[in-house]
Amino acid sequence: MNDRKTTGMAVRRSVLGNTHVDRAEANKTDFDTPFQDLITESAWGTVWASDAISKRERSMVTLALLAGLGNFDEIPMHIRATLNTGATQQDVMEVFQHVAIYAGVPRANRALHIAKETFDQMNKEPRE
Repeated sequence: MNDRKTTGMAVRRSVLGNTHVDRAEANKTDFDTPFQDLITESAWGTVWASDAISKRERSMVTLALLAGLGNFDEIPMHIRATLNTGATQQDVMEVFQHVAIYAGVPRANRALHIAKETFDQMNKEPRE
């Protein structure tokens, strides 16, 4: 494993948790392995590994971008990651209010709905 992939896997586990990463790794196939390697090395091994901003800040930026661009499928994963990044529910609310003003109320409304459902599910689950 190269350095960025090793670093990326460690950062990915620290943010998303072992359960999520183990499940993703178990579901990897020959078809999507190159894509999984790409995001592990670039997103996790380069961007998320940088210490230029905190994981909390990075988490908030990520949620804002996902909501603002309408990439709603990734929001639950990153809401769950807030347990590991230090972003609070209040932080998430602030982020989505920003999204409402700068990217549109419908996107922020959808993101808030997803976040609310995800936080509710998280409150019912045992902690990792």
